[in-house]
Amino acid sequence: MNNKKNILKTYWGFDEFRDLQEEIIDTVLSGNDCVALLPTGGGKSLCYQVPALILPGLTIVVSPLISLMQDQVFHLKQKGIEADFLSSGLKQNEVEEILDSAEKGAIKLLYLSPERLQSKQFKDALPYLNLSLVAVDEAHCISQWGHDFRPEYLQINSIRKVWKNTPIIALTASATEKVLTDIRQQLQLENAHTFKKSFERANINYLVQYSENKNQFIIQHFLRNKQCGIIYCRSRRRTEELSLLLKQNNINAAAYHAGLPRETRNLVQASWMKDEVPVIVATTAFGMGIDKPDVRTVIHFDAPEHLEAYYQETGRAGRDGEQSEAIALYNFSDIEKLENSTEQYFPPTEYLRKVYQCVCDFLQIPTGTELRDYFDFDLNRFLLNFKLEAIPATHALRILAQEGLWTLSESVFRPATVQFVADRQVLDDINARYPMEALVSTGLLRLFTGIFHYPAIVNTFLLARHLNMKKEDVERTLIQLHRMNIIAYEQTKEGPQLYFHHYRVPGKDLILDQKRINTLRENHRYRSEKMIAFLQNKNQCFNKLLLEYFGEKSPDYCKHCNYCLGKKSQNVDFRSLPTTIIHLLKLEQSLSLNELIFRLGIESAQTTALIRTMIDNQILSLTEEGELTLPKSDS
Repeated sequence: MNNKKNILKTYWGFDEFRDLQEEIIDTVLSGNDCVALLPTGGGKSLCYQVPALILPGLTIVVSPLISLMQDQVFHLKQKGIEADFLSSGLKQNEVEEILDSAEKGAIKLLYLSPERLQSKQFKDALPYLNLSLVAVDEAHCISQWGHDFRPEYLQINSIRKVWKNTPIIALTASATEKVLTDIRQQLQLENAHTFKKSFERANINYLVQYSENKNQFIIQHFLRNKQCGIIYCRSRRRTEELSLLLKQNNINAAAYHAGLPRETRNLVQASWMKDEVPVIVATTAFGMGIDKPDVRTVIHFDAPEHLEAYYQETGRAGRDGEQSEAIALYNFSDIEKLENSTEQYFPPTEYLRKVYQCVCDFLQIPTGTELRDYFDFDLNRFLLNFKLEAIPATHALRILAQEGLWTLSESVFRPATVQFVADRQVLDDINARYPMEALVSTGLLRLFTGIFHYPAIVNTFLLARHLNMKKEDVERTLIQLHRMNIIAYEQTKEGPQLYFHHYRVPGKDLILDQKRINTLRENHRYRSEKMIAFLQNKNQCFNKLLLEYFGEKSPDYCKHCNYCLGKKSQNVDFRSLPTTIIHLLKLEQSLSLNELIFRLGIESAQTTALIRTMIDNQILSLTEEGELTLPKSDS
């Protein structure tokens, strides 16, 4: 079965491809290089997953997002598609097993974190991998002009040196023309076919709102609109505080951020997907790879860092094509943070050298050592040990990573593994003397074949259910069996990891590419200024500003942002406006003044005066919460 539409229907259940998907797939199948700019929700992954099932050999997918790699591999396996991933956190023998399977043709898609491209294991295996396609996801990471430059991406060309005729497809959701040009140059895709889907989202109403009371605005919005929504915050603590506040106001909400246990995150995400919890309050990573069609509202509680992030995150609304809202809330504090962000994000050179020295001391790496290895990296303990402030130190770690010194992965998940190391005779003795340990050992042997020969991934929750025990008791018993040298047990581990690339030098002797750092600094300053100008805009269509930032021509008025809707007031018949207001309030029950004006699309002093007159004449009522509603006799 190698027909692309049959594959689409069989594995993904769709009858037709989305815009540009089929053309991109045909280009790849013809052996041509390809650059695809498909905004969020455009279905980038299918552009390489479908060809992977048609082409005879292996497809390698380079991606910087470990959690997204893990999720995609999980879902592909559920569909019966052979896939695996190589990321930080895997042991040497695990990497060898996966590469061996890839060499034998047992894997169709192999996801790869970019630092793995430099490992000796991968380089040794590369000539034997029968490579049919290379997919570069989040391709903007290769560009210093992009918003998420990662130097490891510059190593992708090492694949082409070995597999000269294998096509490369580079995919991104948000890139300016300058970044697209850089992607082509860095990946040597001068003759690549380029596909660009329009950034226009006619079904999304853009509302940019100044607010000194964001909490109240959001509470009022979700009390009236009991639909699916995402609220983006810039800090983990804020997500928890805001979700608690919403729950206290009878709005079913949950917090989501990388600091929560994996099980909690999975539960929150599943509840949201099933509409059991309609509102997620999350940090910005939430939503990547999640295709939920009926998100009606995306709210930015904190001003986004740049327009690339704003566009990508608002694109998670209205994927079903229905009318949806993207609301950006800001105040003077947000503007001030954006204005100061360049200095915060790029601390002085001496501070960078200090943080480098602290990291080496923290990981106990001697001067002169050349390491290419992974280390668990507890950021909070690191900051505490060296008395470093979180914000400048975190940005210093990022800049040093962009210098190619290390790769810092925010959250790497390694499941628990168990392998028996004792022989059968010792197990018989355990069974006779230790009933609890005997019960768990027997359960492991029944559930996992081959557990004497290689480590088995063990879900302690499911094992506890099988044995009718508490999860905590199972884990305690596994630790005891490990201490007794009956099993080799590695507990579930989740947290940041740091992959050290560089020859270790004293901090004072560290050479930094100051020219490149200055380029990154100025790029950041430019994007921050564009974000500030967008938020404070009073004279242009918001949609036009957004599209032109990405190099796309646009009409002067989109008719679905609060600037364009406000322009309608120039031609409005104010005699009919009271009837329209009454009709809206009959539908919505209650609205704040700002939201009523937004829905009317007539933002003017005359509109506000009319509403106040209607209140004075008791045609409208004002609640204690400041909501406009109809008097009970009229509603």
